Amino acid sequence: MSAGYASRLKDYPNKGVCGLPEKLETKRSLKLKLDKLVTLVAKSRHLVVLTGAGISTSAGIPDFRGPKGVWTLEQEAKKATKHVRKRKRDAVVMMDFSAAKPTLTHRAIAKLASLGIVKFCVTQNVDGLHRRSGLSRDHHAILHGEVFTEKCSNCGTEHFRDFDVGGMSFQKTGRKCESCQGDLCDTMLDWEDPLPEDDFDRATEECEKADLALCLGTSLRIEPAGSLPTLATKYVVVNFQETPKDQDATVVIRCSVDDLMNQLMEQLGYTDWDDEDSPSIERLWRMSDSTVDT
Repeated sequence: MSAGYASRLKDYPNKGVCGLPEKLETKRSLKLKLDKLVTLVAKSRHLVVLTGAGISTSAGIPDFRGPKGVWTLEQEAKKATKHVRKRKRDAVVMMDFSAAKPTLTHRAIAKLASLGIVKFCVTQNVDGLHRRSGLSRDHHAILHGEVFTEKCSNCGTEHFRDFDVGGMSFQKTGRKCESCQGDLCDTMLDWEDPLPEDDFDRATEECEKADLALCLGTSLRIEPAGSLPTLATKYVVVNFQETPKDQDATVVIRCSVDDLMNQLMEQLGYTDWDDEDSPSIERLWRMSDSTVDT
C-alpha cells in the first residue's frame, strides 16, 4: 500500500505546527473573496498554482497537519496509551494512494492549464493525482517526489506506474528504463534529501514570472517550497488553517478547495467543464531543453 510512504520516512522531530484549528468563511465573506479572486484570475497573465496535501483529502488521502493529519495523529499518539497508539497508527497505515482518484481541484487545475489560464503548477504532493488528472509534467514541478514514479539514472526518463514503486531517497527499484535499459530509481525525498534541482529551478522561475500565485491546500510551512508564492507579484492563500504567509497575501480564503474551484470555474464561464472522460496520462516523460527554458 502507498500508505507506506509515511512509514518509510526517517523519524524527524521538527514537522512544524500541527493540529491548528480550522476556520470557515461565512457565506457573505466567501462571496466577497471569491469575487475578488475571480477578478484577479481574469486579469492574470501568468498564473501559477501551488498545491499541498489539502487538495487530496477529498480523495481519501489525509493531510499532514490538519486536525486528523498524519503528523497530528502521530503527535497525539505519542501522548496516548498503547491501545490508542496502535489504533491511530493503523488508521494511517490503511491509506491507499493507488485507489485515490483526482479530486475536483486536480481536474480544475488540469482544465485551466489546457485552456492556457494556469501557466504552471508546483506541488509538494507525492500522490501522483496531478498526473492522473492529465496535467502534463511539462506544466508542473514535483518537489518531494512521487510514490508512483521511478526515474532512469542514465537518461532521466520518468516512468509513471499504477503501483507504489517502493523505496526512498533514490534507491534502485530493480526495474529497467524502457528507453535505454538504464537502472530505474525511486523519486521519493526523505526529510534531509535536497529538492530535485531541475524541478525546484523550474518552480522558482515560474513563480518569479507570476503576477498571481494561487496556493491551494498547503500549510506553506515546509521550506523552501513555502516561500515560493512570495516570489510572485501577488498571491492568494486558500486553506482551512492559518499559514505563516497569510499576512502578506492579497486574499486569504478559509474554505474547501473543491468548493472554491467549482465556483471559480463557473464564474469564469466554464459551466460544463468537468466531463467524465478518462484523461490521457503521461506514462513516460523526460525533461527537455525546451522544458527547462520555459
